[in-house]
Amino acid sequence: MRLEFRKLHPTFVAEASRVDLRKVEDEGAFEGIREAMDRFAVLVFRDQALSGEEQLAFAIRLDGELHRKTGISVLQKSRFGDEALTDVSNVGADGKILDADARQRSYTLANRLWHTDASFQDPRGRYSMLAALVVPPVPADTQFADMRAAHDSLPETMRAGLEGLRVHHSIAYSRQTLGFEFSAAESDCLKGAVHPLVLVNPRTKHRSLYLASHASRIVERPIPEGRLLLRDLIEHAARPERVYRHSWRVGDVVIWDNRATMHRACPFDDTIYRREMRRVTTLDVGDPSRMAQAA
Repeated sequence: MRLEFRKLHPTFVAEASRVDLRKVEDEGAFEGIREAMDRFAVLVFRDQALSGEEQLAFAIRLDGELHRKTGISVLQKSRFGDEALTDVSNVGADGKILDADARQRSYTLANRLWHTDASFQDPRGRYSMLAALVVPPVPADTQFADMRAAHDSLPETMRAGLEGLRVHHSIAYSRQTLGFEFSAAESDCLKGAVHPLVLVNPRTKHRSLYLASHASRIVERPIPEGRLLLRDLIEHAARPERVYRHSWRVGDVVIWDNRATMHRACPFDDTIYRREMRRVTTLDVGDPSRMAQAA
């Protein structure tokens, strides 16, 4: 099976030719997707009909190991029955739209901040795969920022100065900036993780900035100096020329590389319109092709 990709943005993002991801089994096809991920960082697949089990199976075949220590799992069990299936929806376990003051809604509102999935874990997240099940009749888009272009567009002296710096990532930190409160037991499960500020893709050797709202501080810089630098870098990365806005259709599956992008949900009236999405994230361990073969 040979897939073709149509570029949707000058520096990243592409839409794949027609394919049923449930039926992709040939290793050559999976390697083609991985190579496209290395090139475009965000891939759009239209008209998919993946069940939760099929989405998990595809993620394992593509990349091997799944991320199950999600932030939301600290607060509640997945209504999908598997913690690797993250519920990115505005409905509760009863299937009804969440009340405006619901704790789950308060937690998920932070998805409107620029973030990278599972950066608060070690190993960090690699690929995320978000499937659109129910789409509102109003715009409820997702924005993606190209962190490779953000890195490359910095002055050379600044790029050199960022090498070797490490950042602490904490999902508790990003939520607390919006006033969300965790219990002592919940906070104990959300210690965070430290990762390089500049990541290097081992397959392509391309560098990218690795930061977003979970980035709480630069280990080697004092507060507030380090936090101001992080804020400046996020603003730099989110400039319009480096951002792609995806308008969802039912059946869309969008896959992105968390090492090369950050993303955020765009606001809509989530107390009126239903939006149901299901995400699987894989872990950045080993070479993707070898991890998939070992799984």
